[in-house]
Amino acid sequence: MDHNHWCEKRLILTSIFPTTDIILASNSPRRQQFLTDIGLQYRVKTHDVDEVFPSDLKGAEIPNYLVQLKAKPFNTLEPNQLVITADTIVWSENSYLGKPKDKQEAQAMLHQLSGRVHQVITSVAFTQAHQQTLIHETSKVYFRALDAAEIDHYIDAYQPYDKAGGYGIQEWIGTVGIEKIEGSYSNIVGLPVAQVLTTLKKILLP
Repeated sequence: MDHNHWCEKRLILTSIFPTTDIILASNSPRRQQFLTDIGLQYRVKTHDVDEVFPSDLKGAEIPNYLVQLKAKPFNTLEPNQLVITADTIVWSENSYLGKPKDKQEAQAMLHQLSGRVHQVITSVAFTQAHQQTLIHETSKVYFRALDAAEIDHYIDAYQPYDKAGGYGIQEWIGTVGIEKIEGSYSNIVGLPVAQVLTTLKKILLP
């Protein structure tokens, strides 16, 4: 794709929702970069939220709950405003893997994922003054068996403490450790971009 064609695509996307103030409630640089890359005009605004969920929730129920929790502080929206909240989890062996608190927890997570298949689930809430729309996307990730030295090298070099499941597919471990994926790649990174854009069009276009 040449530069002029890319610029043209960006102009088309930025003009799709000209009257909507789109707010991304996420400090994730990966989510911000995805929206920037597709040419969507947005601004970032976040609130501190204690991301605690009921212990009986399973699978997609967890990020579904958390994105609604993250949207609650935005309770005085104008009619032309839309807030995007997102949450990504790893679901492995019928258990939830969030962001590791330290190296020991990251090691335990990666040993659990090693040689197995797990799900990455991202939920996204689109909150407006008059309604809230919720979607979620699930991707499967197949890890080859990792040895302890590989796991330790990755944790020491990349410090994956801000990533669900203790890893980022776009980093070294994704290149050497992941045999295949099923589903959306961007979903595994943290935002199902195609699904987000499709939902925005359904909500905002006549």
